[in-house]
Amino acid sequence: MTIRVVLVDDHQLVLAGIAALLREIPEVEVVGEGNDGEAAIRLVAALAPDVLFLDLVMPGLSGIDALAQIKKTHAELKVIVLSMHSSEEHVLRALRLGAAGYMLKDVAPEELTHALHAVMTGETWLSSAISRTVIASYVGRTSSEVSPDALTSRQHQVLKLIAEGCSTKDIGMELGLSVKTIETYRSQIMQRLGIHEVAGLVRYAVRQGIVSL
Repeated sequence: MTIRVVLVDDHQLVLAGIAALLREIPEVEVVGEGNDGEAAIRLVAALAPDVLFLDLVMPGLSGIDALAQIKKTHAELKVIVLSMHSSEEHVLRALRLGAAGYMLKDVAPEELTHALHAVMTGETWLSSAISRTVIASYVGRTSSEVSPDALTSRQHQVLKLIAEGCSTKDIGMELGLSVKTIETYRSQIMQRLGIHEVAGLVRYAVRQGIVSL
């Protein structure tokens, strides 16, 4: 069976190198290449590949935002994220959005074959350097978290702006509210979510997809 692949990465040397390695795999056909998130969306729509290799961080529309859009219209597509980032926040963000695999760019070439075969058989594939223990711990934490639906619309707005790095004063100006009111909302959000520091709110917002990395 031929595996039709689209590859998207904004670094031309990386793109050319991975494309060359993929073409050495007998059952693989590289049907399209691109260098940003918009190209990924266009190529998937036009070519209907079996697998998309997608860089996580790109200028313009990022890989993570492209992934979110692509999975809404092509739920069956197997997406393997390409990244230099191995943190649990990056990995789980991609998996929550529907990625079938997460590949670090410094892996051995043979891992391309392993990744393709794994995702084509319905498995989730992670580079060996990504700790399964960390992932399991992260999943355990997120499964017990309070849903964002527990927040009011205004609290959700405030949480999003906090996670985007806005100061209390800036949030107040953005929403037309006083600093004291924003501080009250922040306290309410922390109490409702059981989170007691701003850094924890930021991590929560990333895990829940309220903001992108």
